[in-house]
Amino acid sequence: MLSPRQGLLRPVGCGVEELRRRRREREAALRRARREQQLVSKRLLRDDTPEEAEGECVASVLGEAEIQQFLRLAQRGTEEKEREGALVSLRRGLQHPETQQTFIRLEGSMRTLVGLLTSNQALLQLEAARCLHELSHSEQSEVAEACLPATSYLLTYLAGHSADLIELCLYTLGNLIVESEAGRRQLLPQGIVPALASCIQSPHLAVLEALGYALSQLLQAKEAPKKIIPSVLASPIPEHMLQLLQPGPKLNSGVAVEFAWCLHYIICSQVNNALLITHGAVSTLGLLLLYLAGTVQSSEDAGLELFLLQKHPSLLPEGLWLLNNLTAKSPSICTSLLSLDLIKPLLQLLPVSNVVSVLVLTVLCNVAEKGPAYCQHLWPGPLLPSLLDTLAFSDTEVVGQSLELLQLLFLYQPEAAQAFLQQSGLQALKRHEEEAQLQDRVHALQQTALHR
Repeated sequence: MLSPRQGLLRPVGCGVEELRRRRREREAALRRARREQQLVSKRLLRDDTPEEAEGECVASVLGEAEIQQFLRLAQRGTEEKEREGALVSLRRGLQHPETQQTFIRLEGSMRTLVGLLTSNQALLQLEAARCLHELSHSEQSEVAEACLPATSYLLTYLAGHSADLIELCLYTLGNLIVESEAGRRQLLPQGIVPALASCIQSPHLAVLEALGYALSQLLQAKEAPKKIIPSVLASPIPEHMLQLLQPGPKLNSGVAVEFAWCLHYIICSQVNNALLITHGAVSTLGLLLLYLAGTVQSSEDAGLELFLLQKHPSLLPEGLWLLNNLTAKSPSICTSLLSLDLIKPLLQLLPVSNVVSVLVLTVLCNVAEKGPAYCQHLWPGPLLPSLLDTLAFSDTEVVGQSLELLQLLFLYQPEAAQAFLQQSGLQALKRHEEEAQLQDRVHALQQTALHR
């Protein structure tokens, strides 16, 4: 029950519900921005020859006659080298939007290309797949959709033995999944989920990273919660996906980031998060964060954090973002976080970057808002000194999140407010009194600290 003093604080907007509402609004805006700016994107995989890489071979726009000639040579050339060279020239031409439009308007061109894709000559088949990949990457929706007759073959080749072809097929499928709902409607009955599941135990890191990309595009579709995610959860994918996030020397950042996004979409769907917990999602993420924090803390080399960030530039924020989603609405997951003693390792991540700091503080807010029993695990301990340090940050988002965490802590643990005052907490707040974005929250926290 709230004391009379706590009741008087409600008008200044520092109650638990108000804090929760503000944080959820910010997270929703951030999620929309991440989705619009970063996630719905296509990938282009090019294995250029040394001449192409150095710019010695400049691709030119192809007309109808040239496209027909290259397709004819690829079909009927007398030597395999001649046939392969014709497709290489076509692929270079297809890098131009003008050539792409000409190609899809040319009668029989796509049928011929799909026929070459089914060739029993590996190099010819690979070049045909590269041509399709160039088309799938087009910003013109009608060009990418013209590739849909090839999807059944692309899925079939995922069960093949060529890692290069499998990787190429996965990125091409991922591009087509992004393009249209019609493409996804075609791929689902063709068995895209079982086909993707067949790749999850590949020994090739490039294949696994491509798989993560294609799967993440499929999982973020608007129809995914009803039509896609249940099938994915019923497959071997979740269990093996979590294994790929296990910390250690074999951890690959590219693979881990792609599958962290996959987990993000599954968790946000709320289809069956209990299954992920059963598979060990919480402990896996906890151990991953411990591993990253331990890597930073165990070295005596100054600046190791920046070395670490060059090697794993986005792995840590993605893991924290996923942990934020797990803890947002689940007291049981917050309990697991506490039982794994992850609070101190999380606090050790605060100096890494402003982005990481905000995510760590958001996760801790998720824990604190669950009530007094949870806040008892946050104080006494290293949390309060760490928050006094973050109040010295110049980034307003970090400071704002610190203020919200302190507000929750003071509401549920009045002793923490007294300790804050004893450790010159009010002086730390004064430096932010004139900042427009923080004034209200600073004033509310000052009032809470003085009246607890």
